[in-house]
Amino acid sequence: MPSTAVMDDELASIPWFHRIDLGNGVTTPGIDDTATKLDQLRFPADLSGKTVLDVGAWDGFFSFEAERRGASRVVALDGGVWNAPQIGRRGFDYARRALDSGVEDVTMEVLEMTPGRPGVFDVVLFLGVLYHLPNPLAGLCQVAACTREQIILETHVDLLDIDRPAVAYYGADECANDPTNWCGPNQAALEAMLRTAGFTRIRTFPAVTDVHYSVAGAPRGTYGRIVVHAWK
Repeated sequence: MPSTAVMDDELASIPWFHRIDLGNGVTTPGIDDTATKLDQLRFPADLSGKTVLDVGAWDGFFSFEAERRGASRVVALDGGVWNAPQIGRRGFDYARRALDSGVEDVTMEVLEMTPGRPGVFDVVLFLGVLYHLPNPLAGLCQVAACTREQIILETHVDLLDIDRPAVAYYGADECANDPTNWCGPNQAALEAMLRTAGFTRIRTFPAVTDVHYSVAGAPRGTYGRIVVHAWK
């Protein structure tokens, strides 16, 4: 390990998103208060003996948390963030070293995933990724093919005032001024896509309007975030 002074300089130079407790009073200075999301996600308290895949791992908070909660094997997978020159995977690599973690890594886009690589896992975390996909159903089917038992999915949703399955498509940056936000399914569409992808039991937690971003042209209250646990 590098000296503490060098490690501190490196930590400060990384564009952190997650806040990760590295021990010894050191927490990464991420802009996202990530630990507060564990209760919202109903993150399993005990993952003993489970294999876990974290799709869209970014700095790896949820990967390391799965390992801490007893998972027998954890793989962190990312493509968009890790391949972005302005962000990259320096945060994940730093945290893995600091935590002396055995979490594995795979650099791969969602649509490249197959049961052969990265493999098939008992539990798959698919958090904050779906709405970044221009074709959400195709991506969800790829993720489902790598899921043996359960998926925990969190996503932006839109059109919540519509009962029928519907997906808002963002052709520019109308969702939070972010051109990488491509779509906003409503709850009915999300559950229908999960069934199409092969999940037979679905538990959806109520959507809550997210006041931290906006969708141009959308009435207040028709969009938000949602959490789904689904099983094969």
